[in-house]
Amino acid sequence: MEAMARASVASSAQLRPCPSPRRNRCPMRCPGRRGVACSASAADADVVDLFDAAKLTVDRFVKSGMVVGLGSGPASALAVQYLGTRLRRGSLTDIVAVTSSVLSASEADMAGIRASSYQEGTQIDFAFTDAEVIEEGTLAAVIGRRKTESGEPSFMVEKTMVKSADKLAFITGNDKYLTGVEGSIPVLVKSGNWIDTAEEIDDLFLGDAEVWRRPSFGTAGPLGGDHPLVTKEGHHVLDVIFTTPIPDLGQVAEKLEKISGVVDHGIICSNQSYAVIASKGEVQVIEEKSSVIP
Repeated sequence: MEAMARASVASSAQLRPCPSPRRNRCPMRCPGRRGVACSASAADADVVDLFDAAKLTVDRFVKSGMVVGLGSGPASALAVQYLGTRLRRGSLTDIVAVTSSVLSASEADMAGIRASSYQEGTQIDFAFTDAEVIEEGTLAAVIGRRKTESGEPSFMVEKTMVKSADKLAFITGNDKYLTGVEGSIPVLVKSGNWIDTAEEIDDLFLGDAEVWRRPSFGTAGPLGGDHPLVTKEGHHVLDVIFTTPIPDLGQVAEKLEKISGVVDHGIICSNQSYAVIASKGEVQVIEEKSSVIP
């Protein structure tokens, strides 16, 4: 049964968003059609790796009778799919599922899981979600880099839900478990004085990062173009794009939280977090107390 599930996941890779193939997964250059086949094979292998990580997450952390928070992203979608399979088999029972986004609600519905939307104050026993990147040593993670449409809820609800959980697992690939994180830190800002807020952030990280307002469509840039993205809550999203490695994500979070006009950011620091890392046919579960992969 598990082999059939793995085959099904690989064959449906084109139907779900999934991570790009890792570099150098193919040991030789594959010209012409062989190159296409080689890329497809690598992509299938990546999806199967993520499925293994998603499966282990559910098997290890989810117990009957739990309130489980369902996150968003390709790996989380696979975990929701597998959770639905276990509920149908009866190997898990009395699960109360809580969704954090339109995407996770849709995945739960497709998996046959009855779920309700997260409400502030809900006690979550365990939650899982995708991480765009995880900082080695602290297991601080970044979410919110994925594109959303204007009028959709921001990552703020998902962040609140996973931080409220007694235990939290980030699911990702080995290439996103890093020392010295670079790239975007999404920051939600009030729309009324967003320029002043952006300038203050720019001054704070001068020389280390660029600050761009995220557009709803078209090319991104410092001002976000003529059609800036506005979340359901009425906020703009600034991408604070670090061009040099960040020594400590927690310190960046603390600095952002002190700026007037900042509503929230995509950095999650949790004392009860785990990283479930998919890597070339194996899965590793990393705890904060032993967070370095040998």
